[in-house]
Amino acid sequence: MTRTTAWRLAQAAIVVAVLWFVARKIGEQWAEFSALWRTLEPNYALLAASALVVLASYVVLIWTWQHTVRAWGERLGFRDAARIWFVSNLGRYVPGKVWQIGAMGMLAQRVGVSPVAAVGSSLVVSIVNVLAGAAVAAIASAGNVDAPSWALPATMALACGVVAAPWLLPVVVRTASAVLRRELRVPSLPHSAIWIAALGCTAAWVMYGVAFRWMHIALIGHATGTLSGSTAAFTASYLVGFLVLLAPGGIGVREYALIPMLDRFGIATGGEALLIVLGSRLWLTILEVLPGVLFLLFRRGPTAPTSASSE
Repeated sequence: MTRTTAWRLAQAAIVVAVLWFVARKIGEQWAEFSALWRTLEPNYALLAASALVVLASYVVLIWTWQHTVRAWGERLGFRDAARIWFVSNLGRYVPGKVWQIGAMGMLAQRVGVSPVAAVGSSLVVSIVNVLAGAAVAAIASAGNVDAPSWALPATMALACGVVAAPWLLPVVVRTASAVLRRELRVPSLPHSAIWIAALGCTAAWVMYGVAFRWMHIALIGHATGTLSGSTAAFTASYLVGFLVLLAPGGIGVREYALIPMLDRFGIATGGEALLIVLGSRLWLTILEVLPGVLFLLFRRGPTAPTSASSE
């Protein structure tokens, strides 16, 4: 057996194990969930509002990535940035998630952007996004009565990490270059560009938290917990799913992490928690996948490169 084959078998085994644990957890609450499902009366207006907030957060993230690309000295219009971002985003549903980075470089090259700049800026935004998300989760956790004891120290450490990002990123990018076995140029980015990325990513995580709260209220029919608790639960579970590279789209991992967090922050237990977990998976998967599919189906030629100073 080759090393590659063994690694793939190990990946498959881990994914199967995670899905088994999730299925077991779902089975424990299935009877209560089934009874709740039969009486379900979703608030579709609130669901639509939550979807709009998520789409608005995507606009913020695309704008953030676009301006990071421009800090590399490249030109990229917003429409092209949106298409590249959404289509390459489909790669996160492939095990390993490296397909997303490769697709971004290939699509960027088609519109005249250096793939090195596209991939490098994507890594920068991804790293800042994880730091910002962890900071938002820690701060939101600290705002709850049942916050874990590590919430405040973690918040302070992550806040320092975000502020120090301009000095830490070159080290991280060089490490990523070694892991990916691909040379990535580390430009002398203005510190303001990285802090703008941090601000944009932080705003997007907060918007995610608001959208998640509206979504679960729309499903279960009443408000539970707090906005900070909803934000902490969603953000932390999303990051866990994102960082486990073997799980396509964080499937299984995110759900397994979210269920106990809903209980910890007083949002839901039992059948209601299962409804929120399964509902949020369907809700977010549609919002992540549908725009990319639409861009592929209604493909248009790339726009002419805009000047780096234009919006």
